[in-house]
Amino acid sequence: MSLLSRSGGPVSLRRSNGTAKLPSRKPWLRFADIAENVENVLSYMHGMTLEQFLADQKTIDATERCLLRISEAAVKLDGFAEEMLPQHDWVAVRRIGNVLRHDYDRISRKMIYDTVNGHFERLLADVKALLAAHDEAEK
Repeated sequence: MSLLSRSGGPVSLRRSNGTAKLPSRKPWLRFADIAENVENVLSYMHGMTLEQFLADQKTIDATERCLLRISEAAVKLDGFAEEMLPQHDWVAVRRIGNVLRHDYDRISRKMIYDTVNGHFERLLADVKALLAAHDEAEK
């Protein structure tokens, strides 16, 4: 199971209070933030087995911090993320931050490991392609 899996099971949180968030005025910077933090996590975990990851508290902590940043950037992107990269489950990406902040004791470290190994390379490739297309269009 993964934190970003559309059918990954119960990682539900409390309902929103209904207050709409305004999308970021700097959406391309938010996508760049996502790319940077995904790259960081992939670098931290490169070549690690699950057992090595579980034994390395610094890597776990660094990975969780990057997940928080990725989640916050997705929150700031609001619906623009779904519009630009609909193949990713942005609702789940946004939830990761809330789960890490409020329900951290419910997340297994294996779930974090599986999320990174199951989704992050594709997410990084898609975000980088989007940023490159945007940069090209801006020329």
